[in-house]
Amino acid sequence: MNIEDLHTFIEVADTGGVASGARRLGLSKSIVSRRLAKLEEELGAQFFSRTTRGSVLTEAGSIFREHAVRVIAELDAAQEAISTENALMGRLRIAAPLSFDNAQLATVFAELAKRYPLLELDISYSDRFVDLVEEGFDCAVRLGILPDSSLIARRIYSFKANFVASADYLKVHGVPKTLDDLAHHQAVIRKGEVWRIFDGDKVTNVRPRGRFTSDSTEAVLAAVLAGIGITGLPDFLINKHLDSGKLVPILTNYQIPELGMYVVRPPSSFPNRKVRALIEILIEYFGD
Repeated sequence: MNIEDLHTFIEVADTGGVASGARRLGLSKSIVSRRLAKLEEELGAQFFSRTTRGSVLTEAGSIFREHAVRVIAELDAAQEAISTENALMGRLRIAAPLSFDNAQLATVFAELAKRYPLLELDISYSDRFVDLVEEGFDCAVRLGILPDSSLIARRIYSFKANFVASADYLKVHGVPKTLDDLAHHQAVIRKGEVWRIFDGDKVTNVRPRGRFTSDSTEAVLAAVLAGIGITGLPDFLINKHLDSGKLVPILTNYQIPELGMYVVRPPSSFPNRKVRALIEILIEYFGD
C-alpha cells in the first residue's frame, strides 16, 4: 500500500470529491482517480459512491478513513521524533473557535506559517466541538470548561465570565437577584449548556431555559444585546458592551468558575512537534 494513495484517499474523503481533492493536492483528476481505484482494488472494497455532486464515503470508506488518518498521523509523528532537523513539515489541521477574536488567532496562525515555511496549515473555524479523531484534526483550540474526555489538553491562559443582560431587557423584566429568580427569566444559551455557579463555597448546576438557542457564541451575544434574555459570557466578548452601557452585569453575588483557552489533541504514543509549536506560539501571545 502506497502512502501517497492514503494521502489522496483522505483528501478526497475530506473535500467530498475527486476534483476538489485533486485541486488541494495539486494533481490532475486522472491521477487521483487512478490512485483511488488502485487502493480500492488492493483492499477489495468500494470506498466512495460517485454522485453528480461528488463522492460520498461508503460505510467501508468511513471505517477505512478513520484508520488511515491515524496511520498518517503516526507516520508523521514518528518522522518528527527521529528527525535531526528543526524544520517542521507536513500538514497541521486545527479546529479553532468562532467565539474569539479571530484577528488575534489569525495572527498566531500566520506567524506559525511564517516561522515554519514547510508547514502546511489547514484551519477550520467553528463553535461546535468537532470530533478530532473522526474528522481528522491534529488538535483544536477550545474555550471554556473542558468536558471529561480522553483528549490531552494544555491550558494556554485563563479568563473570567459574567452574567449579563441588556438594559432594555432589565427595564421590562426586572433584575434577577437570586438563582431562584432565573425561573422567571428568559435565557439565551448555547446548545446543551449548563450553568455551573458558585454560591460562596456551594456549587449549583443550573439548566437555563429560553426561546433562543444557538451553537454560536456570537449569535448568543447578538441576541442578548437585542434584549432577548440573559446569559453568561466571557469577559473578552462583553467588556466593551459593559463599558458602553449596552449590557449590565447581573447576579454579581455569584461567580462563574474560571474559564480557559486550551489546545486539545487526541492521545498518541508520540509527541507531535507541530502541535507543540502551536502551543508555544499561543503561549507567547496569550499565556498567563
